[in-house]
Amino acid sequence: MFIALSNSDPTPLYEQIEKQIIDLIMNGKLEAGFELPSIRALARELGISVITVKKAYENLEAGGYIITRPGKGSVVAEAGAEFVREAILKDIQASFENGIDGCRKLGMDDEEILSTFKLILEEKD
Repeated sequence: MFIALSNSDPTPLYEQIEKQIIDLIMNGKLEAGFELPSIRALARELGISVITVKKAYENLEAGGYIITRPGKGSVVAEAGAEFVREAILKDIQASFENGIDGCRKLGMDDEEILSTFKLILEEKD
């Protein structure tokens, strides 16, 4: 697992870690059951405080992305992948809604919107 931190990024280090782990889960690079490095090992690898990594792991666990078992470490949660899928679907739905709103502003009716969507689908195939 590769995580790159940037001191020039205004985002706190623990948030950078969270975002990158979530991205790895979303991209399928970390599957359910994957064992994450221990908090101490990751802190040592990244050259940062154990407290920073601990905060990132706690937030990931609170978000349902990982499960931490005392004495056994942290793994990617089964529900984490499903949670990520739902988050992606929510983003897609929002994009569709924005597109429909834009079509409505142009005065398009349902038939025109569906026709445009079908045309886009055909172009993608």
